[in-house]
Amino acid sequence: MASSDAPPEPALSANPNTAGSDVSTPENLVTQSPTPLGPAPISPSDQSDRTETELEPPASDTQDDDSSDPLPDAQIRDDFSEPAGGERSEAATEPGRAVSAAPTRKRRRRKKFFTEINGGPSLSRNRRYRLADPAKEIDMEALIAISVGFPVDSLTEEEIEANVVSVIGGSEQSNYIIIRNHILTRWRSNVSMWMTLEQALEAIRTEHRTLVHSAYYFLLEHGYINFGLAPAITEVKLRPAAGVERANVVIVGAGMAGLVAARQLVFLGFKVVVLEGRARPGGRVRTKKMSGDGVEAAADLGGSVLTGINGNPLGVLARQLGLPLHKVRDVCPLYLPNGKAVNKDIDSKVEVSFNKLLDRVCNLRQSMIEEVKSIDVPLGTALEAFRHVYNVAENPQERMLLDWHLANLEYANASLMSSLSMAYWDQDDPYEMGGDHCFIPGGNERFVREFAKDLPIFYGRTVESIRYGLDGVMVYAGGQEFRGDMVLCTVPLGVLKQGTIEFAPELPQRKLDAISRLGFGLLNKVAMLFTYNFWGADIDTFGHLAEDPSMRGEFFLFYSYHSVSGGPLLIALVAGEAAIKFEMMSPVESVKKVLDILRGIFTPKGIVVPDPVQAICTRWGKDHFAYGSYSYVAIGSSGDDYDILSESVGDGRVFFAGEATNKQYPATMHGALLSGMREAANMLRVAKRRGIGSQ
Repeated sequence: MASSDAPPEPALSANPNTAGSDVSTPENLVTQSPTPLGPAPISPSDQSDRTETELEPPASDTQDDDSSDPLPDAQIRDDFSEPAGGERSEAATEPGRAVSAAPTRKRRRRKKFFTEINGGPSLSRNRRYRLADPAKEIDMEALIAISVGFPVDSLTEEEIEANVVSVIGGSEQSNYIIIRNHILTRWRSNVSMWMTLEQALEAIRTEHRTLVHSAYYFLLEHGYINFGLAPAITEVKLRPAAGVERANVVIVGAGMAGLVAARQLVFLGFKVVVLEGRARPGGRVRTKKMSGDGVEAAADLGGSVLTGINGNPLGVLARQLGLPLHKVRDVCPLYLPNGKAVNKDIDSKVEVSFNKLLDRVCNLRQSMIEEVKSIDVPLGTALEAFRHVYNVAENPQERMLLDWHLANLEYANASLMSSLSMAYWDQDDPYEMGGDHCFIPGGNERFVREFAKDLPIFYGRTVESIRYGLDGVMVYAGGQEFRGDMVLCTVPLGVLKQGTIEFAPELPQRKLDAISRLGFGLLNKVAMLFTYNFWGADIDTFGHLAEDPSMRGEFFLFYSYHSVSGGPLLIALVAGEAAIKFEMMSPVESVKKVLDILRGIFTPKGIVVPDPVQAICTRWGKDHFAYGSYSYVAIGSSGDDYDILSESVGDGRVFFAGEATNKQYPATMHGALLSGMREAANMLRVAKRRGIGSQ
């Protein structure tokens, strides 16, 4: 396409709607239950998916896994001040049903970059009106588009590939962007409706009808509008367009990326089959129902926190299902190994010093990249060097505090500091979704169950090989052969690294090198259900310091899920080197260590810490369907490797999706979801190029 610099001409006559708008699961679960239980048969859906062991009575793998059974909504919502209701302004009112508390410090997985978008309630979708300040309205729509990932004044690569305009630059492109943002904003004002082309045309001047068609179908086919789990959406999504039969697609993996891609492909007219090695959908998103002594809760053993709600498609799903999001409050008290609270002044001092160390490393790497582009060193090495130079954290307590922050960084990246790339470890920060971090009541498997409904999923089909050529693809799994025109591989990066799936021909060296360079790390959890909440309802997190730097990530952070899980549930995180050693410990020893920490903190306060009625230890590194938790940028790697992983091979025969193929949102549930949408659109483009399907 050519380029032009002609001045833009406004496209909207009037705008009728205003709107504001982790990953791991064990399939080797270890369960503690002090109450003796008799043996129960394993259901067919359990046999290939997991091994659970009761600690008391002696080891057994016969306990039923009812992790897919949802808890009653009434039980989950008891702790919320408001019930789930109608449509809300996405950015202004969606997150947070928490009791408000003044945040003292922020200890999140990642930084916040985008300003939160605040908007009033959505207006009637059919009412025409004249704006008092059209420029301000267009600015709001642009902000909403930015929150979803669109650039301010240019087209995305996807839009350029889709030929949404005939000339790059100039008035046509400017008008297209205004129209695209308007359509996007209008649907986001009521995500429970199916937005038609006619509705998109309502407020646009007639001379721009072609641009409306272009923007509407781009947003529709790429999953930016009319996606999700609302009844009006699902009814259309699982009903292929009449007269369209594009191609047969085999999808490997029923995780978030595979399920979302499958639904979108069905809607676009493809015939789809999904192959899943486990006995359940969801992959590294897993919610386990825990119960005992009259209490029960839903524990997210894998992906759990929505990291930023502005523009986040998972926030859209929550709105569609009427789930009130619980804001993770920023208050996070820290405790010394002896159980005493950390002095707030010392805590603040070390946190400031830690952030300054990161800033200095960022300045250093910028100079290094400009001077010598090929140099990379471990982030941990660079931070330690600056720590010595600036005499940071020289006394034992300050050093433990600094180690706690390093453990938090290792949690954010599922990696050891010695493995993280100094140059590119945070390459995704500029794309971060803004807004609060939130919990989903009842667990994220609620999304998985809805996405999996009515899809042709074959469980217990572990894929051994994928063969592809000019005449299509053949996928071999569980002694069966599945033929198709295209295949979408959504297995975790850990599986690709292990090489357990044979590709014939072998994957290009460029892709193999990217698979090797990128890191795939480990995060583990201990989920504990108690008879009552002894830690208090006014906090969502608290931390614990370790004396041994090599074990700084062992139970360093506790998440309270009492407000969203349906019961008094506490989850301890294990990150860094400790996460690796954790998988070699017995579950009895692990749970005892956690209880010793909790009793050291709360017993001196006169608070009794009971034994848990049930405890589960994850083992993500030993999970043969994952081999870890989520991806990170290792030394010698960069964000470009995520893009290389996402590239199709075999002239549009083999496609790849999953969090490790998403440069902008890696290591997140929404990154996996968006990658599934992306590849469905790519497969449609290839099918159209080959002339498969007609309307």
